[in-house]
Amino acid sequence: MIDKNKRGFFKNCFLGEVGKILSGFDEGIKEAKKKQEFDEYFDSYESSYALTLAYPDEILIETARQLGIPIDGRDKKDIIKELFEKNGGY
Repeated sequence: MIDKNKRGFFKNCFLGEVGKILSGFDEGIKEAKKKQEFDEYFDSYESSYALTLAYPDEILIETARQLGIPIDGRDKKDIIKELFEKNGGY
């Protein structure tokens, strides 16, 4: 004889939890890919031209200072990348 309580648990709870785990795993993969694309965008000045070379230095420096981002001895693209990261970018 089959215990219907066990079958109900497996059907309703266990499979539902497995579905949630797989969904979370898929979201993690998407987030990692998004982060990788963000990092690759700032790999060179050519790929991040719109933000690095075209961004006015005065505005960049003032904004970074207001947010407590160190600027001395750093590349402009690294400062802009940190600005985006602090503001929830990528």
